[in-house]
Amino acid sequence: MKHNKFLNQDFRNGTHLPLIDEFYTLQGEGAFAGEAAYFIRVGGCDIGCRWCDEKISWSPALHKSVDIVSIIERVRPNAGKTLVVTGGEPAIYNLAALTSLAHVLGIKTHIETSGSYFISGQWDWICVSPKPQSMPLDDSFSRANELKVIIWQESDLAWAEECAAKVSSSCKLYLQPEWSRHITNTPWIVDYIKNNPKWRISIQSHKFMKIP
Repeated sequence: MKHNKFLNQDFRNGTHLPLIDEFYTLQGEGAFAGEAAYFIRVGGCDIGCRWCDEKISWSPALHKSVDIVSIIERVRPNAGKTLVVTGGEPAIYNLAALTSLAHVLGIKTHIETSGSYFISGQWDWICVSPKPQSMPLDDSFSRANELKVIIWQESDLAWAEECAAKVSSSCKLYLQPEWSRHITNTPWIVDYIKNNPKWRISIQSHKFMKIP
């Protein structure tokens, strides 16, 4: 892991996370689009997606170390009792304590991850969003409740099918147009799904609504 030098003992123990931001909002994409949830975005990612519009998230050293108890305390007052952990790449960190504390308080736990690292913790929902340059672990594929493949170009459809062959039969399958190309990519993705109805389309509706 390239970020090992940045992982202090608190990060290794899972008592703190390098927090980019946190907010209560509606989920914008994937299986729970439209549902209320509390998001935390953690810093640290060494995958380097070319379409990433949050390169500030790549280095955990740039973000404040925040204790998980204070995070959960900010989740509790909200009516939507779901915590979504994203990044960056959240699976870099030990998330066992965070998910355990959330469950004690009746908060559901969701994670969005590339699947390239072992996913620690107890999760009610695991969304694997695979990246061609960093193949997900077999364990990540087998545990995925949702497979969400970002489609940059038509050749990515073959990658999506390769990934779909690795997940369980109950895993929900999504193709998501990369945001900067959604106008041009959406029509042929729609056509592909019409011919391959095991897939659904995921649209970043939060960007259209201009909410976090």
